[in-house]
Amino acid sequence: MSTPTPYLDAIGIVSRDLLESVRFYRLLGLDFPVDPAGEDHLEAKTPSGVRVMLDALELVRKLVPNYETPRGHRMGLAFHCGEPKGVDATYAQIVAAGFESKLAPWDAFWGQRYAQVIDPDGNIVDLFAPLPPTP
Repeated sequence: MSTPTPYLDAIGIVSRDLLESVRFYRLLGLDFPVDPAGEDHLEAKTPSGVRVMLDALELVRKLVPNYETPRGHRMGLAFHCGEPKGVDATYAQIVAAGFESKLAPWDAFWGQRYAQVIDPDGNIVDLFAPLPPTP
């Protein structure tokens, strides 16, 4: 009998403010519960089936009493926006909602329309879509 191959099932994000994190990630299409007030753990499933989990900082500190907030850019999340104008529209919507920009949309040399925004906990989130081939 062989051992099952592990697969990525979930990504966890520690959040200082769950409601603000929900507001941010809903702009990226994640369907968190309608009324997350009073919760300390929330989950949304991506179209590909990967769960994105938000855990309140207070919950994490109960589970890991010596928890230290990481410093630096330790993990990346990348959202495919379908097409280049989708990157621009998603970026504009997030910035208009009051969230911070890291890098405005541009046509990257590796063949993508690419931008970066920052979630409420300082995580950098990539927005991208392939550029059409050049004739």
